[in-house]
Amino acid sequence: MKLRFTTRRSDSPWVDTVWTCTSEQVTEMTSVAGVRWGLVFWERAGRAYTTITGPETRTSTAPVPEGATFTGIEFGVGTSLRAVPTPALVDGGIELPDTTRRTFRLDGARWETPGPDDAEALVERLVRGGIVVRDPLVADVLRGQRPAVSGRTVERRFRTATGLTRGAVRQIERARTAAALLAAGSTAADVVAKLDYFDEPHLARALRSYVGRTAGQLREGAGGAIALDLDQRLTA
Repeated sequence: MKLRFTTRRSDSPWVDTVWTCTSEQVTEMTSVAGVRWGLVFWERAGRAYTTITGPETRTSTAPVPEGATFTGIEFGVGTSLRAVPTPALVDGGIELPDTTRRTFRLDGARWETPGPDDAEALVERLVRGGIVVRDPLVADVLRGQRPAVSGRTVERRFRTATGLTRGAVRQIERARTAAALLAAGSTAADVVAKLDYFDEPHLARALRSYVGRTAGQLREGAGGAIALDLDQRLTA
Protein backbone atom coordinates (compact mmCIF):
# COMPACT_ATOMS: atom_id res chain seq x y z
CA MET A 1 0.00 0.00 0.00
CA LYS A 2 1.66 3.20 -1.09
CA LEU A 3 1.52 6.50 -2.87
CA ARG A 4 3.61 6.62 -6.02
CA PHE A 5 4.92 10.17 -5.89
CA THR A 6 7.48 12.18 -7.87
CA THR A 7 8.56 15.79 -7.38
CA ARG A 8 10.77 18.11 -9.38
CA ARG A 9 12.05 21.58 -8.67
CA SER A 10 11.07 24.31 -11.11
CA ASP A 11 13.21 26.90 -12.87
CA SER A 12 10.29 29.33 -12.90
CA PRO A 13 10.61 32.20 -10.38
CA TRP A 14 6.88 31.75 -9.71
CA VAL A 15 6.92 28.01 -9.01
CA ASP A 16 8.67 26.03 -6.29
CA THR A 17 7.89 22.43 -7.27
CA VAL A 18 5.74 20.36 -9.59
CA TRP A 19 4.61 16.93 -8.43
CA THR A 20 2.60 13.93 -9.55
CA CYS A 21 1.05 11.15 -7.52
CA THR A 22 -0.95 7.96 -7.97
CA SER A 23 -2.72 6.43 -4.97
CA GLU A 24 -2.72 2.67 -4.59
CA GLN A 25 -4.74 1.19 -1.70
CA VAL A 26 -4.05 4.20 0.52
CA THR A 27 -6.97 5.93 2.20
CA GLU A 28 -5.16 8.54 4.29
CA MET A 29 -1.80 10.17 4.83
CA THR A 30 -0.09 12.50 7.27
CA SER A 31 -0.02 15.99 5.78
CA VAL A 32 3.07 17.96 6.84
CA ALA A 33 2.84 21.69 7.57
CA GLY A 34 3.90 23.81 4.60
CA VAL A 35 4.27 27.48 3.70
CA ARG A 36 3.12 27.46 0.06
CA TRP A 37 -0.20 27.52 -1.74
CA GLY A 38 -0.83 25.40 -4.79
CA LEU A 39 -3.06 24.16 -7.57
CA VAL A 40 -3.90 20.43 -7.63
CA PHE A 41 -5.49 18.71 -10.63
CA TRP A 42 -6.74 15.18 -10.10
CA GLU A 43 -8.93 12.49 -11.60
CA ARG A 44 -10.75 9.53 -10.15
CA ALA A 45 -13.24 7.17 -11.76
CA GLY A 46 -13.38 9.30 -14.89
CA ARG A 47 -14.18 12.54 -13.07
CA ALA A 48 -11.84 15.55 -12.91
CA TYR A 49 -11.27 17.99 -10.04
CA THR A 50 -9.22 21.15 -9.43
CA THR A 51 -8.37 22.39 -5.95
CA ILE A 52 -6.57 25.45 -4.61
CA THR A 53 -4.57 24.37 -1.58
CA GLY A 54 -3.33 26.74 1.11
CA PRO A 55 -0.39 26.94 3.49
CA GLU A 56 -0.68 24.61 6.49
CA THR A 57 0.42 25.68 9.95
CA ARG A 58 0.25 22.23 11.56
CA THR A 59 0.32 18.56 10.74
CA SER A 60 -2.95 16.78 10.05
CA THR A 61 -4.39 13.57 8.64
CA ALA A 62 -5.62 13.96 5.07
CA PRO A 63 -7.82 11.56 3.11
CA VAL A 64 -6.46 10.07 -0.10
CA PRO A 65 -8.97 8.98 -2.77
CA GLU A 66 -7.96 5.47 -3.81
CA GLY A 67 -7.16 5.03 -7.48
CA ALA A 68 -6.71 8.75 -8.11
CA THR A 69 -4.00 10.45 -10.15
CA PHE A 70 -2.75 13.91 -9.24
CA THR A 71 -0.67 16.72 -10.72
CA GLY A 72 0.23 19.57 -8.37
CA ILE A 73 1.92 22.95 -8.66
CA GLU A 74 3.43 24.46 -5.51
CA PHE A 75 3.91 28.21 -5.95
CA GLY A 76 6.79 30.25 -4.58
CA VAL A 77 6.43 32.02 -1.24
CA GLY A 78 5.21 35.56 -1.85
CA THR A 79 3.07 34.72 -4.87
CA SER A 80 -0.72 34.81 -4.56
CA LEU A 81 -3.95 34.66 -6.49
CA ARG A 82 -5.54 37.95 -7.41
CA ALA A 83 -9.04 36.66 -6.61
CA VAL A 84 -8.24 34.71 -3.42
CA PRO A 85 -6.10 36.28 -0.65
CA THR A 86 -3.58 33.76 0.62
CA PRO A 87 -4.55 34.35 4.29
CA ALA A 88 -8.02 33.00 3.39
CA LEU A 89 -6.42 29.72 2.26
CA VAL A 90 -4.37 29.00 5.41
CA ASP A 91 -5.20 25.54 6.80
CA GLY A 92 -7.83 25.09 4.11
CA GLY A 93 -8.49 25.17 0.41
CA ILE A 94 -11.08 25.68 -2.30
CA GLU A 95 -12.44 23.17 -4.80
CA LEU A 96 -13.03 24.96 -8.10
CA PRO A 97 -16.38 24.31 -9.81
CA ASP A 98 -16.98 23.38 -13.43
CA THR A 99 -13.81 21.32 -13.95
CA THR A 100 -13.57 18.95 -16.90
CA ARG A 101 -10.80 16.56 -17.90
CA ARG A 102 -9.45 19.19 -20.30
CA THR A 103 -10.13 22.55 -18.66
CA PHE A 104 -10.80 24.29 -15.34
CA ARG A 105 -12.28 27.66 -14.43
CA LEU A 106 -10.32 30.21 -12.38
CA ASP A 107 -10.98 33.92 -11.81
CA GLY A 108 -13.76 34.06 -14.37
CA ALA A 109 -11.84 32.43 -17.22
CA ARG A 110 -11.33 28.90 -18.49
CA TRP A 111 -7.81 27.44 -18.66
CA GLU A 112 -6.37 24.24 -20.09
CA THR A 113 -5.60 21.63 -17.45
CA PRO A 114 -1.82 21.03 -17.45
CA GLY A 115 0.19 17.86 -17.28
CA PRO A 116 3.42 17.80 -15.25
CA ASP A 117 5.43 19.05 -18.23
CA ASP A 118 3.00 21.89 -18.96
CA ALA A 119 2.83 23.39 -15.47
CA GLU A 120 5.17 26.31 -16.06
CA ALA A 121 3.42 27.19 -19.34
CA LEU A 122 0.11 27.43 -17.48
CA VAL A 123 1.68 29.58 -14.78
CA GLU A 124 3.15 31.93 -17.39
CA ARG A 125 -0.33 32.41 -18.86
CA LEU A 126 -1.80 33.03 -15.41
CA VAL A 127 0.91 35.61 -14.70
CA ARG A 128 0.40 37.37 -18.03
CA GLY A 129 -3.32 37.52 -17.30
CA GLY A 130 -2.74 39.05 -13.88
CA ILE A 131 -4.33 36.02 -12.18
CA VAL A 132 -1.16 35.14 -10.22
CA VAL A 133 0.71 38.06 -8.66
CA ARG A 134 3.50 38.51 -6.14
CA ASP A 135 4.99 41.02 -3.73
CA PRO A 136 8.69 41.47 -4.60
CA LEU A 137 9.39 42.62 -1.05
CA VAL A 138 8.75 39.09 0.23
CA ALA A 139 11.32 37.63 -2.16
CA ASP A 140 13.83 40.29 -1.05
CA VAL A 141 13.24 39.45 2.62
CA LEU A 142 13.64 35.71 1.99
CA ARG A 143 16.98 36.42 0.28
CA GLY A 144 18.15 38.22 3.43
CA GLN A 145 17.83 41.76 2.11
CA ARG A 146 16.67 44.65 4.28
CA PRO A 147 13.95 46.65 2.49
CA ALA A 148 13.89 50.42 3.05
CA VAL A 149 10.61 50.27 4.99
CA SER A 150 9.75 49.75 8.63
CA GLY A 151 9.75 46.33 10.24
CA ARG A 152 6.02 46.66 10.84
CA THR A 153 5.44 47.29 7.12
CA VAL A 154 7.57 44.30 6.20
CA GLU A 155 5.62 42.04 8.56
CA ARG A 156 2.25 43.34 7.33
CA ARG A 157 3.13 42.80 3.67
CA PHE A 158 4.65 39.40 4.44
CA ARG A 159 1.44 38.29 6.17
CA THR A 160 -0.71 39.65 3.35
CA ALA A 161 1.27 37.82 0.69
CA THR A 162 1.83 34.51 2.50
CA GLY A 163 -0.81 34.27 5.20
CA LEU A 164 2.00 33.59 7.69
CA THR A 165 4.52 35.47 9.79
CA ARG A 166 8.20 35.34 8.93
CA GLY A 167 8.77 33.41 12.13
CA ALA A 168 6.19 30.78 11.20
CA VAL A 169 7.76 30.34 7.76
CA ARG A 170 11.19 29.79 9.32
CA GLN A 171 9.89 27.29 11.87
CA ILE A 172 7.89 25.25 9.37
CA GLU A 173 10.67 25.16 6.79
CA ARG A 174 13.20 24.14 9.44
CA ALA A 175 10.96 21.29 10.64
CA ARG A 176 10.48 20.03 7.11
CA THR A 177 14.24 20.08 6.56
CA ALA A 178 14.74 18.23 9.85
CA ALA A 179 12.22 15.58 8.79
CA ALA A 180 13.95 15.06 5.46
CA LEU A 181 17.38 14.77 7.12
CA LEU A 182 16.08 12.23 9.62
CA ALA A 183 14.36 10.23 6.88
CA ALA A 184 17.69 10.18 5.03
CA GLY A 185 19.41 8.66 8.08
CA SER A 186 20.73 11.59 10.14
CA THR A 187 20.60 11.25 13.92
CA ALA A 188 18.52 13.58 16.08
CA ALA A 189 21.72 14.97 17.62
CA ASP A 190 23.12 15.75 14.16
CA VAL A 191 19.90 17.53 13.14
CA VAL A 192 19.85 19.58 16.36
CA ALA A 193 23.39 20.80 15.66
CA LYS A 194 22.90 21.35 11.92
CA LEU A 195 19.63 23.30 12.20
CA ASP A 196 20.32 25.14 15.48
CA TYR A 197 17.58 23.59 17.59
CA PHE A 198 18.10 24.24 21.31
CA ASP A 199 18.12 20.53 22.18
CA GLU A 200 16.50 17.24 21.20
CA PRO A 201 13.23 17.93 23.11
CA HIS A 202 12.94 21.19 21.15
CA LEU A 203 13.34 19.22 17.91
CA ALA A 204 10.81 16.63 19.10
CA ARG A 205 8.18 19.33 19.78
CA ALA A 206 8.70 20.85 16.34
CA LEU A 207 8.36 17.46 14.65
CA ARG A 208 5.21 16.68 16.61
CA SER A 209 3.60 20.02 15.72
CA TYR A 210 4.61 20.35 12.09
CA VAL A 211 5.39 16.83 10.84
CA GLY A 212 3.36 14.42 12.98
CA ARG A 213 6.25 12.00 13.49
CA THR A 214 8.98 11.30 16.00
CA ALA A 215 12.63 11.33 15.02
CA GLY A 216 12.70 7.55 15.38
CA GLN A 217 9.68 7.05 13.13
CA LEU A 218 11.24 9.23 10.44
CA ARG A 219 14.54 7.35 10.59
CA GLU A 220 12.76 3.99 10.46
CA GLY A 221 10.19 4.95 7.83
CA ALA A 222 7.41 4.04 10.24
CA GLY A 223 3.99 5.55 10.86
CA GLY A 224 2.31 5.23 7.46
CA ALA A 225 2.20 7.50 4.41
CA ILE A 226 3.63 10.97 4.95
CA ALA A 227 4.38 14.00 2.77
CA LEU A 228 8.06 14.93 2.74
CA ASP A 229 8.72 17.23 -0.18
CA LEU A 230 12.39 17.79 0.64
CA ASP A 231 12.85 14.07 0.26
CA GLN A 232 10.97 14.51 -3.05
CA ARG A 233 8.46 11.72 -2.48
CA LEU A 234 5.66 10.39 -0.30
CA THR A 235 6.65 7.20 1.42
CA ALA A 236 4.66 4.59 3.27
